[in-house]
Amino acid sequence: MTAIPAWTTWRTWLMLAAGTALYAFGLEYFILPNRLMEGGATGIAVLLNYAAGVPTSVSTLAINLPLFALGWHRLGRDAMLYTIAGTLLLSLCLWIWEQLFAAGVLSPFHTEADFILVVLYSGVTLGTGLGLVFRAGGTTGGTDILARIVSRRKGWSMGQFILVSDALIIGASLLFIPKEKVLYTLVSVFIASRVVDFIQEGAYAAKAFTIICREPERLAAAIVRELDRGVTLLPAVGGYSGEPKSVVYCVVSRMEVRKLKSLVRRHDKRAFIVIGDVHDVLGEGFREE
Repeated sequence: MTAIPAWTTWRTWLMLAAGTALYAFGLEYFILPNRLMEGGATGIAVLLNYAAGVPTSVSTLAINLPLFALGWHRLGRDAMLYTIAGTLLLSLCLWIWEQLFAAGVLSPFHTEADFILVVLYSGVTLGTGLGLVFRAGGTTGGTDILARIVSRRKGWSMGQFILVSDALIIGASLLFIPKEKVLYTLVSVFIASRVVDFIQEGAYAAKAFTIICREPERLAAAIVRELDRGVTLLPAVGGYSGEPKSVVYCVVSRMEVRKLKSLVRRHDKRAFIVIGDVHDVLGEGFREE
């Protein structure tokens, strides 16, 4: 078994710490001062803050402790390691931001005039923080743990469980905050989810070409020669003719899409081309991990 390089381990922990710090900042700086909401166990912690003034750093940890024990028993040590680390770091970062705000070192962002700014920046901040946590292999605990257990035992998808639980938690917030704030929260959650996807999939986007043509070997050689891109020939069988053939598969940057289209058309005007989006491309000629 190949040992994991020390730098990779350190980078994972740094990413986890940065993600939880940013997520905690967004919660304390944007969400709580403007009485917006969040989903999951963090949303329950926010509700407890609104209802009884319980600090989110305390309630987040208290909510997750019994879930740690349940997850450790049901999911195992390896599955829970980064989740426990992420949740503990989140509680620590929440406590740090609480102390900084209480001491007057920083002032929370509060507004009654322009909630669009709050929604946009809270969504981007929370989404970026969560995206970094997920990319490091961790979670912020809570409903993520229950979602994994329910998914294994009851057959629900994790997405279904999280959607239902978030809807219930955000719905319960109507008892403590105006419905307008709940609607603003939904927009913030949507923005955060898009940012999480962006962080997870990577900022770099490429295009994958699947090409069915005459003389695929000749086209592959031309792509290597003219575009300096790797090409794979995939074995296939024609559905109508039943004849064996090769399919050309190649990934290029967005700037090279037009060049490859032109090259294929020069080679075979009747070629069948399928172009798909590719995210977070790793390997020679693209981003190295």
